[in-house]
Amino acid sequence: MVQITYFVHSITTDNEAHIGTGWLHGELSAEGIRRAKLVAGQLADRKYDAVFCSDLKRAVDTTQIFFDGRFPVIQDQRLREVNYGDLNGKPSQPLDDAANYVDISFPNGESYKDVEARMRAFCDFLKQQYDGKHIAIVAHRAPQLALDVILGGKTWPEAIATDWRKTKAFQPGWSYTIPE
Repeated sequence: MVQITYFVHSITTDNEAHIGTGWLHGELSAEGIRRAKLVAGQLADRKYDAVFCSDLKRAVDTTQIFFDGRFPVIQDQRLREVNYGDLNGKPSQPLDDAANYVDISFPNGESYKDVEARMRAFCDFLKQQYDGKHIAIVAHRAPQLALDVILGGKTWPEAIATDWRKTKAFQPGWSYTIPE
């Protein structure tokens, strides 16, 4: 069994401007940095056997603020946001209808099922290399939704419909378990 605490990267300038960053790196906003520091204070006493993050700058920067060098951090591109393809860096309105891209890829990008395949491979890796451990992940929306599908037993429509971002129900970490 692997215990996972999943964190999302903090607020970016793109988030504030309603832009879908996708596979672009993105920059944390002043508010994002402030909020990441607040979460860091809540994480000061937590211990993890490993910390993983997406290799996109906004996740790397959030991870550095959250953990301030207390753990070695392993960047992994399997934890990237969905690739919006031609829509990377464009207004997020067309991206808000994620249900349209579960099986069909964004133009010159990925589908959510592609993200699910990446996350299944990542979970298999964790099971092999970190069995019995507690790890932290700092990443994005699509990988978290994929974990809701893979480990939470939801369908993609259910995961999208119940996404905490719709209700603004942020919390400093979500728990998932990869079973024995």
